[in-house]
Amino acid sequence: MVMTLNGILVPLITPFDTDGTVALGALERLAHRVLDEGAAGLVALGTTGEPGSLTAAEQEAVVEVTAAVSRERGTTLLVGARPDLVARPEVTAALVTVPAFVRPGEAGVIAHFETVAATMPVVIYHVPYRTGQQLSAQTLLRLAAIPGVIGMKYSAGAIDETTAALVAGMPDGFALLGGDDAVLSPLLAIGAHGGIAASANVDARSFVDLHTAWRDGDIERARTLGNRLTALSRSLFAEPNPTVIKGTLHDQEHIPTTSVRLPLLPAAPASIRHALDRLTLSGSARGTR
Repeated sequence: MVMTLNGILVPLITPFDTDGTVALGALERLAHRVLDEGAAGLVALGTTGEPGSLTAAEQEAVVEVTAAVSRERGTTLLVGARPDLVARPEVTAALVTVPAFVRPGEAGVIAHFETVAATMPVVIYHVPYRTGQQLSAQTLLRLAAIPGVIGMKYSAGAIDETTAALVAGMPDGFALLGGDDAVLSPLLAIGAHGGIAASANVDARSFVDLHTAWRDGDIERARTLGNRLTALSRSLFAEPNPTVIKGTLHDQEHIPTTSVRLPLLPAAPASIRHALDRLTLSGSARGTR
């Protein structure tokens, strides 16, 4: 199932219950909630979902739940972590990172994605501060032109000349999705199609409104929302992702615990309070209390 990628996709956290198991009911409710708030789709087993700490069976259960929600709601679903989990009709594409650690060089990156995209639709995840490999504008455009590559989660950490060249040269049918929440607004302003925003776990509606404002040319509203959501995103990423997001969702009573799995540790209460304050200041507090 291949859809045009546009709008805000939410890379879901993986909630844990008090006994340490995956809280699948809470995951299902969270998926429906962000879609109710206008999200264009879901991402399962992205970095925010802690896939490396889940067993194979837990990964499969997470995909089963999110696929069922996507099937019911008719929305986009991207899946990371394991290619075999992509082979189901509800999944739009695999979210695949640029090869990390080995740093194969730009020619190697291109060859890698030509091979992967020959077997499944792919959204490339370009995140140099995690993979250890920068890519030139020329290489990014070559990746965008590979048949089967339908988009890119772009998390380069800044808006620079490389970003501008990528936006200017994007081929038809390719979607650029911002992946750095704090700089999502300026990327939307210069032509990105949407975003994969972890911060939208706590307030999808405001991120959807941000995308809509830039799309519709409502510059004043977009700037105001962008400034508020940048401050919110910075507070949510004050400690390793998704620890503060989980603490905030727990305070809102959306998930049963703040638990993460090693090597992550739960966020400090002060970080969670600061994020909640930012939610309140932005007019975005929508808890269930």
